[in-house]
Amino acid sequence: MARSRPKWCSTRQTGRIVTCSYSGGRIVSGHLIALVDEAGRLDMRYHQVNDRGELMTGVCRSTPELLPDGRIRLHEEWRWTSGDGSSGSSVLEEVR
Repeated sequence: MARSRPKWCSTRQTGRIVTCSYSGGRIVSGHLIALVDEAGRLDMRYHQVNDRGELMTGVCRSTPELLPDGRIRLHEEWRWTSGDGSSGSSVLEEVR
């Protein structure tokens, strides 16, 4: 099961805890929560409802990279914990 790219994302960090709400594409509503380790890596859990009304859940490990212009690029390894249980990798880059 392919992941859909969110068109809207609001992220907040308080100490070691990162939260995010997102939607767009096939995602009607999604949320994630993550803990940041000493090296800056994120250990995430996420859940979302898609346009077919399915509740999906997953896990993700993300390693941030600071780009020369100050933006952040995330290198992610993810796995669905519902549905088909597929896994993969993604690269997400901050847009300003």
